[in-house]
Amino acid sequence: MISVWAPRVDSVRLRRLTPACVTISEHDLEPSQDGSGWWRADVPMAEGERYGFLLGDSTELRPDPRSRRQPRGVHGPSALFDPARFEWTDADWTGRPLAGGIVYELHIGTFTPEGTLDALIGKLDHLVALGVTHIELLPVNAFSGDWNWGYDGVLWYAVHEGYGGPAAYQRLVDAAHARGLAVIQDVVYNHLGPSGNYLPEFAPYLRDGQHTSWGESVNLDEPAVREFIIENALMWLHDFHVDGLRLDAVHALHDEQTPHLLHELAERVDALAVQLDRPLTLIAESDLNDPRMILPREAGGHGLTAQWSDDWHHAIHVALTGETQGYYADFAAPDAVAKVSQSGFFHDGTFSSFRGRTHGAPLPSSVPSWRLVTFAQDHDQIGNRAAGDRLSASLSPERLAVAAVLTLTAPGTPMLFMGEEWSASTPWQFFTSHREPELARATAEGRINEFAQMGWDPEQVPDPQDPATFERSRLDWNEVAEPSHARILDLYRRLITLRREVPELTDPDMTRTVVTVSHVDGAPEHRAYRIERGDVAVLVNLSEDEVEFELAPDSRILLETTPCVLMARTIVLSPESAAIVAPPQ
Repeated sequence: MISVWAPRVDSVRLRRLTPACVTISEHDLEPSQDGSGWWRADVPMAEGERYGFLLGDSTELRPDPRSRRQPRGVHGPSALFDPARFEWTDADWTGRPLAGGIVYELHIGTFTPEGTLDALIGKLDHLVALGVTHIELLPVNAFSGDWNWGYDGVLWYAVHEGYGGPAAYQRLVDAAHARGLAVIQDVVYNHLGPSGNYLPEFAPYLRDGQHTSWGESVNLDEPAVREFIIENALMWLHDFHVDGLRLDAVHALHDEQTPHLLHELAERVDALAVQLDRPLTLIAESDLNDPRMILPREAGGHGLTAQWSDDWHHAIHVALTGETQGYYADFAAPDAVAKVSQSGFFHDGTFSSFRGRTHGAPLPSSVPSWRLVTFAQDHDQIGNRAAGDRLSASLSPERLAVAAVLTLTAPGTPMLFMGEEWSASTPWQFFTSHREPELARATAEGRINEFAQMGWDPEQVPDPQDPATFERSRLDWNEVAEPSHARILDLYRRLITLRREVPELTDPDMTRTVVTVSHVDGAPEHRAYRIERGDVAVLVNLSEDEVEFELAPDSRILLETTPCVLMARTIVLSPESAAIVAPPQ
C-alpha cells in the first residue's frame, strides 16, 4: 500500500520508474473519505523500486516525504527500502544508559578519508580503545548536494546516499553494538533545509510567515506534522536499532500546545524502550537553561534524558583561552567554573549581557549531574568560528592537556568532538554544496557578512561552497602516530580509564562537588582551581606562576599532566598543568 499526506492538492498520481528513471506506469491515488488529506493506492512494488508523486496538474515528480532512500539525491525519485530485510546480529545487545558514559561526536563525511558509514566501521576499534561508550552522529538525513553538516536536511526518513544509504546505516549500528558502543543520532525537527524542500507542496508542514534562525518554523499546530516527527524518531530507534537521539535546537520548536511535543515524544520513546527492553536516550540541545527539559514528567518536566550544557563549555572555554567576546563575556566571572560545576547552569535567572535580559532558571539539586552533557569542544563551537579553528590552533600542548583533564573529570557526561582525543590540527569549517547558484552565493555572502559584523577580516572566512573548505575539514589519521599527538591520545585514554575506575569522578550528586578558585585578580585564563569530587581533588593551574595546594597527609597522585612536586601535606603545580590526587588507600 502506497500512501501520502497531501491535503493541499486535489489529485495525486504515483509514477513508477526504472533505475534509469524511465516511466514504468502511473496510478491514481484515492483520497481518504474522512477528509484527513491522506491519499492511498494498492500498487504492488518491489524492494528498491523507484517512484515519486505528481501533485495536481504538475508534471514535476516529487519524492515521497517519508522516503527511506534517495538514490539520486533529494531532487530525484524515491526508492522502496524495507528495513526488516536486514539480518541483525545484535540480539544480545541490552543497550547502554547515558549515566556513567562518555559520548563521542562525529561527522560521517569528514571522519574518514572515504566519508562513508562503512568506512566509519573500520574506525570503531579506535573508539573502543579510547574508551568512549556512545558515538553521536551528526545528522545523516538526506540533504541537497554532496557534503553538508547535515542540518540542511529535507527528507528526514532517508539516509544521505553519499554516506551509503540506509543499508549502510544498519551495518554501522550492528557493528557498533558488536563492539559495545551505543549509537546516538542527531535529528533536526525545528526547520528544513533551503534546497529540495518540497514538503510544503504536499501539506502545511511549515508555518507561513513564522521563522526560526534557519528558515520557516515547523508547523507543530498540525497533528499530522507532530506525528510525522514522532514517527521519524521512533523509526531510528526501532528500525535502525539506534540507542538515542540528540534533538537539535529544541528552543526553536514553537509549540503552544499541551502536552508539548517534547513531552509527547518522551512518552512515546519511553514506551518503546519498555517494548524493546533496553534504554533509549533523548538529549536536547537547548538554549533556554530550562530545568523542565530534564525534569520528570510527574514533576512538571518533559522527561528528556539529558541536555547539552553550553554554560559549562563557555566557562571552560574562557578559562582556557581568555576569550571574552560576545556570549563569552559573562563567563569571565571568577565564579563561572565553580558555578557550572556545582550547580549546572551559570545563567539560572541571572542577567545575561549577551541577551540583554535575565536568563534561565535554577536546576534543582536533585537532578543528577550526568543529565548534563559537558564538552570543551563540539561541532558548533568549532565550526561556527570564522576559521573553524579547534583549541589546538591556539593553545599550548600543556594547556590542551589541562583541557582534557577538565573535560573528563567534569560532573556531567563528557562529550568529545572527533579528533579532539589526539589534538587534531585540522580545522572543522562550515561547508555546503548547494547546486543552485543563487543559494550558493547567498550562503557564502551571508557567512562573510555575519563575521564582518564581529570584526573578522572577510579574507579569513572560508567560502562554504569551495570544495577545499570541506576537504580541509577531514581528519588526518596519519597524525595519530606522530609523537605529540600520540602523547595527548594516551592522556585521553588514561583519563577515561581513571574516570571508570574512580567512583568519585562519576558521582551524580553535584552538591558533593566543591570548587575553590585562586589568582582571581588577573586575567580569566590565568586562574587556578581546586575541584573536589568527594575525596578526590582535581587541581588545575592555569596561572603564570607555580601554585601550591594543600593535601591530606600521604595523598596519592592518580594522574599528572606535568611532573609535580609532592610533599607531605602539599603539592606544587607548574604553570599550565593539572593533577588528580586522592587520599591514601
